[in-house]
Amino acid sequence: MNITELHVYGVDLHIANGPYVMSGSSLEGVDSTIVELVTDTGLRAYGETCPVGPTYQPEHALGARAALAEMVPHLIGTDPLNAGTLHRTMNSHLNGHNYAKAAIDVAHWDLLGKTLGVRVCDLFGGALREEVPAYYAIGLGAPDDVACEALEQSRQGYGRLQIKVGGRPIEFDIETIHKVWEAVGRTVRLVADANRAWTSRDALHFSKACSDIPIVLEQPCNTMAEIARIRRLLEHPVYLDESTENLDDVLCAVGSGLCDGFGFKIGRLGGLSALRTARDICRSTSLPHTCDDGFGGDIVAAACVHAGATVEAHLNEGVWIAEPYLASHYDPEGGIAVSHGKIPVPQGPGLGVNPSPDHLGTPIASYG
Repeated sequence: MNITELHVYGVDLHIANGPYVMSGSSLEGVDSTIVELVTDTGLRAYGETCPVGPTYQPEHALGARAALAEMVPHLIGTDPLNAGTLHRTMNSHLNGHNYAKAAIDVAHWDLLGKTLGVRVCDLFGGALREEVPAYYAIGLGAPDDVACEALEQSRQGYGRLQIKVGGRPIEFDIETIHKVWEAVGRTVRLVADANRAWTSRDALHFSKACSDIPIVLEQPCNTMAEIARIRRLLEHPVYLDESTENLDDVLCAVGSGLCDGFGFKIGRLGGLSALRTARDICRSTSLPHTCDDGFGGDIVAAACVHAGATVEAHLNEGVWIAEPYLASHYDPEGGIAVSHGKIPVPQGPGLGVNPSPDHLGTPIASYG
């Protein structure tokens, strides 16, 4: 089997009831990049990468498309079922840009599943459940408003709530978490996600001021070095997210005992292949983690769900998908959606989603 064509699509995803606000950015919509891989057997497979705007991390939609333009011509004629060949070819023609390579890697797993007639989760060792726990992220807002939304989302069935903090006076973050705790108490697990925005001073202040509230601090500071300086002084567990840009970062954090868990992103790590390895590292070291991506539609959501279905319950921090914030699906029949805090695992081969041509539109680039 060989790759004969590869098409790149750009899809604007409008955020319903936006903007989506977190430290450093306010989004009304995002620009997603989808790749369609076509083989000489006629099979088609899909991957997706959707950076959260151009300032969240050093990745953006136009960068993904430029990176694909550098790599994709060299993939034509290669065996799409051989992940090693795909990654070696991409790496030999472009250094870095994991988020663009992730789209090709996800398409590889979709194609492999379709070829064998099995789901991606089965290729990953088998689903441990047919519904994965979802968690909900609540954007920055006034303390009372955030508390009301937290209560509403807990009633919708979410067992884990991520509360966005940072990018404002720390007193507002402290008040917000206290209000949320008063509203939901121990009915849900709480995470305060600063998205790198706090100084070490503010992280310490927050942790001391909220010492009586059981909450996880996700990526409180910008760098691993900043977190390492205050790690032993914090009152709460620490999860890493934005700092884990590759598997070397994961190994460094595990080896140094820097964190108590991770928020993994498919795009940041470079695809499902890297996420599978990160999952196994966490399994062997008993570290909980999520299986997410920055944003995106049904394709990347399906990838997250398949990966999350293979994580043991005691390590499974849930899956975040953008569906609750979006107004449409690529796959009108098999779109990925949250129901009562759970996400059903797709049943079709590969990723189990089939994007409608009407939703993808006309390719912005075609190769082959």
